Amino acid sequence: MSIHSRKNCLNWLEQLLKERFQLELSLQSQPDGWLDLTLPTQTAVIRLAPLRDCFFQAETALACTHWDSTTEGWDALLDSPLPAPGVDNLPNPLISKINSNYSIAYDLLGLSYWMLTRQEEIGRTDLDLHGRFPATASHAYQHGYLERPIVDEWLAILRQVIQRTWPQLKLKQHQFSMKVSHDVDHPSLYGFCPPKTLIRLIGSDMIRRRDFKSLLLAPWIRLNTQQSLHPQDPYNTFDWIMDISEHYGLTSAFYFICGGNTPQDADYQPEHPAIRTLMRRIHERGHEIGLHPSYNTYQNPQAIVAEAQRLKTICAEEGVVQAQWGGRMHYLRWEQPTTLQGWEQADMSYDSTLSYADRPGFRCGTCFEYPAFDPVKQKTLNLRIRPLIVMECSIIAEHYMGLGYSKEALDAFLKLKETSRKVGGQFTLLWHNSYFFNQKSKQLYQNTIAL
Repeated sequence: MSIHSRKNCLNWLEQLLKERFQLELSLQSQPDGWLDLTLPTQTAVIRLAPLRDCFFQAETALACTHWDSTTEGWDALLDSPLPAPGVDNLPNPLISKINSNYSIAYDLLGLSYWMLTRQEEIGRTDLDLHGRFPATASHAYQHGYLERPIVDEWLAILRQVIQRTWPQLKLKQHQFSMKVSHDVDHPSLYGFCPPKTLIRLIGSDMIRRRDFKSLLLAPWIRLNTQQSLHPQDPYNTFDWIMDISEHYGLTSAFYFICGGNTPQDADYQPEHPAIRTLMRRIHERGHEIGLHPSYNTYQNPQAIVAEAQRLKTICAEEGVVQAQWGGRMHYLRWEQPTTLQGWEQADMSYDSTLSYADRPGFRCGTCFEYPAFDPVKQKTLNLRIRPLIVMECSIIAEHYMGLGYSKEALDAFLKLKETSRKVGGQFTLLWHNSYFFNQKSKQLYQNTIAL
């Protein structure tokens, strides 16, 4: 790593620590490679292990060991020993005190960089059919810690060291929160699809589900989806979703597709009067509108820019004014850092893509929002990363975990939610408006977000 790159990296890590602990910390590199964490007017120092080269490589084949913090008198946020990627073994003790200074002999800052920047994924070719880096290829999955926010766990250890080093300080107490969002792939089952697709849907309803009502209902819905979505359309769950969110004091974010021409993309145009009416309705009720870039944009930053501008133009025409603009990539497609650069160039406030499709969990090792960093250009970005913890399909769908609407499915959702709660983070949930097939699916959603 060049001197310039190392400086940018350390500046970003310093910003990360300041934000997490709400302290004016300073991070300084020493001649021996160790990093000194200091505070103005304080003489005591926390020494952090040198940055390890392995954390700056796109590599999964890293060693991994575990550390039981309780054996050294440090509290563990989660029950089992804490995973320590990047090393075969750790010194004992890991945390030591010399005079009034503490030292931590594990590179928790390098780990944070590796996880938060998704350094592991750069240039990878072991991708799935949609060009995505799968959970099963990740170090976290292979070493059994995907469902643990290990960055948050290690920073919680650092927090304890800070409290012992400077006991007079009052650190920020983080409060658990929840963010619910809904990718609008299909706002209507029948309203926008081509005639051939409509006929196929009607046939499927009649043959597979013995639902003969759709023979009349589907054309009627299609005919009457001109100025607004039809109330009997199975995918028109928007008011119900907002009702549930408002009941629990939550704000729903709805992400709209604004481009694309592949079979995986939307069958609606965002300028359609019915979509404009929906956007106004969402805004009037105090919920959020965001971007869901089309299928092939993940490798094309300029396409993300164009679709973001298209959405913002429509919203401006409809009187939709928001303090921030965010969203999520379609199919959770992500190429690091190309996709990241697209969101930055589009002047978006945040992205909430980073979860795996095939398994839920903490892809970035955290359930806290954080400032984005381009690991190739070694540059801090204005964009914020809002990690996605779970997409409903990852747990429910047959081609992923396949748990359906069972008690096991609910347990899986609640386990991730409770883990986020234990570290005082944010449980970020994606549930498509078109994924409420029956009362069981609605009940599972309600049981998941109930406080």
